[in-house]
Amino acid sequence: MSGKLFRPYLMVAPAITVFILFFIYPIFYMVFLSFTDWDLISPVKNFVGFDNFIDLFREDEFRQVFMNTIIYTVLTVGISMVLSLLFALWLNKSGAFYGMAQGAVFSPYIISLVSVSLLWLWLMDPQYGFLNFLLKLVGLPANTWVAHPDTALYSLVIVSVWKITGYNTLVFIAGLQSIPKELYEAAKLDQANKWRIFSKITVPMLSPTIFFLLVINTIASFQVFDTVKIMTQGGPVNSTNMLVFYIYEYGFDFFKIGYASAAGVVLLLLVGVMTIFHFKLLSKRVHYR
Repeated sequence: MSGKLFRPYLMVAPAITVFILFFIYPIFYMVFLSFTDWDLISPVKNFVGFDNFIDLFREDEFRQVFMNTIIYTVLTVGISMVLSLLFALWLNKSGAFYGMAQGAVFSPYIISLVSVSLLWLWLMDPQYGFLNFLLKLVGLPANTWVAHPDTALYSLVIVSVWKITGYNTLVFIAGLQSIPKELYEAAKLDQANKWRIFSKITVPMLSPTIFFLLVINTIASFQVFDTVKIMTQGGPVNSTNMLVFYIYEYGFDFFKIGYASAAGVVLLLLVGVMTIFHFKLLSKRVHYR
């Protein structure tokens, strides 16, 4: 009897151990390091209290990085969600063409982010890029894209939207296909127009899918790193520097582990607050059948 009682705990023990070692412990260790001035080389970790956090919020550079991350997240999540829903409404049909179109839309998501960044870096080249070639063909002036502070951040948004839209689209299609057809048939019998059907049936029934995508896309956008590292290195003039790249830069380029850990704690709190905000504000609007 005692063996059966402890068997479930033994079964989950490996997963719990991995979770504690690679998720819980690093978080607590990062919080501890944020109160020190450790430089990654010296074995001494001097306790400095809240000095790292005070220095963090005094820095104009950090405030700019913080705002860059917020703007990038809002634009990336907002644009990708809208485009994905429009694509899903269009592609939610049977047939060989729509199956091929779904595969084409989804394909950017399965490509390595490094490859995607290098591809778009070539496409956005100010002198030889294909995008500027297309702009010249239609008589529009060439764009500087990632080479200018005014356009660099929005160029990264374009890349991220192109990358994530396919995944969101397929999730939306799955949500649309789970909506009972009887609801649409009843609405047509009541002579409801397309907008009323969309706003009163489609959106409420898709609300769990919308909520799920909103949360995971927000968290992923706050953690952007590869695109920044490969395409801009945080420049020009710090215009594309994001929180994760900022933490990496101060931790492994400048060897200010305590300062970088403080920035990591801020990022952790920011993601946590945003996630709680989504659950508190939006979960009540989610309709589960």
